[in-house]
Amino acid sequence: MTEGENSKKKWYVLRAIGGKEKKAKECIDNEVRRLGLGDSITQVLIPAEKVYQIRNGKKVSKDRVLFAGYVFVEMVLTAEIQHILLDIPNVIGFLGDGSKKSTAIPLRPSEVSRMLGSVDEIQDKEEQISTPFYVGDAVKVIDGPFNTFSGTIEEINEEKKKLKVMVKIFGRKSPLELSFLQVEKE
Repeated sequence: MTEGENSKKKWYVLRAIGGKEKKAKECIDNEVRRLGLGDSITQVLIPAEKVYQIRNGKKVSKDRVLFAGYVFVEMVLTAEIQHILLDIPNVIGFLGDGSKKSTAIPLRPSEVSRMLGSVDEIQDKEEQISTPFYVGDAVKVIDGPFNTFSGTIEEINEEKKKLKVMVKIFGRKSPLELSFLQVEKE
């Protein structure tokens, strides 16, 4: 690829069916390989962050898409490539006026750097457990000496990942300090 062609590469946003972004990305990657378009389409991204949740007492990681319904593509846009991308399953069209025939508008450099910067920040960020707990929620203790006891959340300490739970022990309500991993929602 010559220097002139490389400078024509820009980021575009494809609209995809919500929840089908990964399938659309796979299909785009397959078409790029099959048709040898690696020089024209250089990157296909779905910005996502890793979220940790507690399920059945175990820490489970899950990728959460940051921009639901969108796939970011770095490419040199030609009519042929635009046609190929619009024929990909789960692709609705380019971000624009909403019609499938709309002209693709490239992202501005500031938008690209913000999008790529947020992707880098997320990768550098330490792992975080998403807090599915709220004050007043009924929870069941699943670990420790008070296993199987039930109670309600009185306080949540995000920094320490701890909960203050009021549990009925021998007919009296008693506060317990438990970690997020020791309880599950009822």
